[in-house]
Amino acid sequence: MKSNRLLSIVLAAFVLATPFAGMSVRADEGMWPFNQVPREEIKRKYGFEITDEWLKKAQLASVRFPNGSGSFVSPEGLVLTNYHIIEDEVGKLSTAEKDYAKTGFVARSRGEELKMPGYELLVLQSIEDMTESVNAAVKAGMSAADAAAARRAAVSKIEADSKGATGLRSDVVTLYQGGRYNLYRYKNYTDVRLVFAPEFQAAFFGGDPDNFEFPRFNIDMGLVRVYENNQPLKIENYFKWSKEGVKEGDLVFVSGHPGSTERLNTVAHLEFLRDTGLPRILRSLERRREVLKKYMTGGEEQTRRAQNELNSTENSIKVVKGRVDGFKDPSLIERKQKAEAALQKSVLADTKRKGEYGDAWEQITKARRSLVAYERDRRMLELAAAFNTQLFSVARSIVRLAAESGKPNAERLPEFTDARRSSLETALYSPAPFYDDFEKLKLADSLAFMQEVYGAQHSLVKTVLKGKTPEARAADLIDGTKLKDIEFRKQLVQGGAQAISASNDPLIELARSTDVEARASRKRYDEEVVSVERGAYAKIARALFEQEGTKLYPDATFTLRLSYGAVKGYAEDGKPVAPFTTLGGLYERSQKFNQKFPYNLAPRWAEKKTGVELKTPFNLVTTNDIIGGNSGSPLFNKNLELVGLVFDGNRQSLVGNFYYDESINRTIAVDARGMLEILDDIFDADNLVDELT
Repeated sequence: MKSNRLLSIVLAAFVLATPFAGMSVRADEGMWPFNQVPREEIKRKYGFEITDEWLKKAQLASVRFPNGSGSFVSPEGLVLTNYHIIEDEVGKLSTAEKDYAKTGFVARSRGEELKMPGYELLVLQSIEDMTESVNAAVKAGMSAADAAAARRAAVSKIEADSKGATGLRSDVVTLYQGGRYNLYRYKNYTDVRLVFAPEFQAAFFGGDPDNFEFPRFNIDMGLVRVYENNQPLKIENYFKWSKEGVKEGDLVFVSGHPGSTERLNTVAHLEFLRDTGLPRILRSLERRREVLKKYMTGGEEQTRRAQNELNSTENSIKVVKGRVDGFKDPSLIERKQKAEAALQKSVLADTKRKGEYGDAWEQITKARRSLVAYERDRRMLELAAAFNTQLFSVARSIVRLAAESGKPNAERLPEFTDARRSSLETALYSPAPFYDDFEKLKLADSLAFMQEVYGAQHSLVKTVLKGKTPEARAADLIDGTKLKDIEFRKQLVQGGAQAISASNDPLIELARSTDVEARASRKRYDEEVVSVERGAYAKIARALFEQEGTKLYPDATFTLRLSYGAVKGYAEDGKPVAPFTTLGGLYERSQKFNQKFPYNLAPRWAEKKTGVELKTPFNLVTTNDIIGGNSGSPLFNKNLELVGLVFDGNRQSLVGNFYYDESINRTIAVDARGMLEILDDIFDADNLVDELT
């Protein structure tokens, strides 16, 4: 979705907008929790007053996908999101004979809608501040590790009590990296069915070259329907479809689930990312890309199987490269240093504040510096870069589920607590297909990567490879495992620790044999980094609260946020970029490149051109502050009418992880008018047009 090019003017024009600058919100900055929306600022700038009722409707109409966002768009449980958010599911439902990524899919009746097994959607019901309850568990004099354990126990109890009392999924979310804790309660839905998906080529027109660029011409949309008791879900809160759309300057909102930002990070934290964290991630991603491309040379079927993963990998590479390139301009760190020094100076000037907050920065510096020594183990083992197959993830989940289930709920790893069990099992028993040749190739390459990183004589490498080449070992593991069988997975889980201990399944054995080292790297990270930073960042957050009050928004946490902005173009390389493209522009761009990939049109798009209103707005840009995870978010107006669908940001937004600049950061969305025109005149989906309008 984003380009690996980053203009030097982005950082040269940079006005530091992080909390450590003594942040006061400027322009349209901020991804705001729904219990912390800056109503007065919105009213002051745009003349619109947000009410409790308005917020509640927007909240209940917003949907969280496993990897992004979406929204209800009809009273019959119809949910709008991006094609690229459900791309994997489209692939799972496809076959070599019926490839929906190539042909697109339209359900012309409820009976034609396709079940997406193992899929879960969440809708936020409420938010409750639990900061005092969590912090009360920490007693004076506790070490960082003991304090972290106490917080985990408190969080586990809060989640379990909430789940027991309400029946809702209950997640305690850490905000301000430890400054606050909020309890999010979700209604979950597991009967989800595919209703509409365009062709991959139409959703991703322009491919990687146009990713994170504008102008754009993508119909990156998909529709699914939520069912309950085998009937379409009846709902009251949904975004009504706007036929009129928006014009330049109009106020618009985005309600979605931004994944993560690092605008609160200290200089030491950023330096770790620059020097160690991001380069390691990039190296791993680039290696995976080459493996996927190699597999896809095998033919059309191999391309179909690997395309989604390649798209995701290339997108991630662009994001990481954009951040790496951002660090190449020394002004980012220099300005951050100045802002951080100013805050520290104000803290140290006051005896009381110095005693409470003065050591926070040094604690984070020490934690990040220590991480360099074992980041290799954490990434290769705990984060499984050495074992690149989803089957290993299944094996590890089963092994750990058995081990964690024998512990008191409060002492388990967070992903294995009772409150998370339902979601874990939904994913664990997914019937997603596995292709042996594909899994072998990916696993063999990651095992070879581990061998390169550690050296062939390392004891762990010898334990994993058992004297074989990476290719031979991968073949043994994939051919020998029974984990492709869902019933076998269920039997192992039901058998508990005894069944896991007795199992001779090679992937279960591999997960068992590497779990001690993997857990050790996780434990060290939790105790030396996470635990320390929870306390240290909480101190910095409190210092900032005293200084900024409600003007301080938390970093993104893949929880529901609201951003506000306006439809607005920008300047790039000294030239104006208009805020809208049209359907006619799509055909012109295809012709400009002689309809060669990735600018070729899917067949029906060429055939139906004469029936299309070419002046229809297609894609647009706004000043809304978003990040990865916002994909699929609704773009709506003050009347809660859907005017667009977020699917990307421009190249200048690549460093939005670290700061926001309204002059050039842009959200890219599909225009609601374009979506209707395409459903009507390209896909002849009259049933969907009628339902949406």
